[in-house]
Amino acid sequence: MSAEKIYVTRIIVPDAIDKLRENFDEVEVWPEPTPPPKDLMIQKVAECDGMMIESNDIMDSEVFQAVKKLKVVGTRAIGIDNIDVVAATKKGVAIGNTPGILHESCADFTMGLILSLARQVTRSNRKVISGEWKIFDQTPYLGTDVHGKTLGLIGLGLIGTAVAKRATGFDMDIKYYSRTRKEADEKKYGLQWTPDLNELLSTSDYVSVHVPLGPETINFIGTDQLQVMKKDSFLINTSRGGTVDPDALRDALLEGKIAGAALDVTSPEPIAPNDPLVHMENVIITPHIASASAATLRRMGLMAADNVINFLKGEEMPACLNPEVINS
Repeated sequence: MSAEKIYVTRIIVPDAIDKLRENFDEVEVWPEPTPPPKDLMIQKVAECDGMMIESNDIMDSEVFQAVKKLKVVGTRAIGIDNIDVVAATKKGVAIGNTPGILHESCADFTMGLILSLARQVTRSNRKVISGEWKIFDQTPYLGTDVHGKTLGLIGLGLIGTAVAKRATGFDMDIKYYSRTRKEADEKKYGLQWTPDLNELLSTSDYVSVHVPLGPETINFIGTDQLQVMKKDSFLINTSRGGTVDPDALRDALLEGKIAGAALDVTSPEPIAPNDPLVHMENVIITPHIASASAATLRRMGLMAADNVINFLKGEEMPACLNPEVINS
């Protein structure tokens, strides 16, 4: 057992917490389902050697400025838009994330959203629950097909590629927009590289966003992009809420510029219950659960814990975003 102190910001993955307790004398866990307040995070980076955090725990420059003992942070996520990695590096704090785990689960969920949008699964289910299904009449629920349609993927990382793999089973024409051409994936899945974003938007029946959130992708899909999309097309976002401008999306849907949207992520998050997007019949909103299969959640938690454990033991981290801290 090591004497280092570890702080865990949620009780979400008990197996990961147990693993930390097997390796360290003192592991403190925030017991609430909401993130610890910022003043507490500032206190803990001064007291603790390692932290295991969630994707909505804000660790900005102010937090890292208070570092006295902290050496490593393991985030149970791929995205790092909540972490100032530059500030962490200046303070000598290694940041580990959990790549290579959630892409299959996210791709399953993305296809589920596409199918639900197309065939009005969610909307029709709500009608049954509310008692509005009185007779056998399919006409109020006529949807559109998925097979044979065009899917436009914005971003072709692990998640985008996994979605493309699934879309081939529906005989979809698959286009992708990416700064880097992926010729091997083009051959494997019959993809078409579309370096002009407007061309992809204007020719796709379903547009699925799979880019990380950063300075270049904030409101990446805004008014101009939504204006280009087909009026009978759908937007799906399982990346980060900030990649889509919610005001522009709201206006586009109200004006009939696109046929509908499915959002697993929103801006802000959680979305306000009185936001018009919540109550639109052609919109599906889920509470950021694309990666939330039981197996995936557990594997991500264990990898986040391993990042903390390995660093403090002087062993190689499963994934490190600023290896220069280790090599310095």
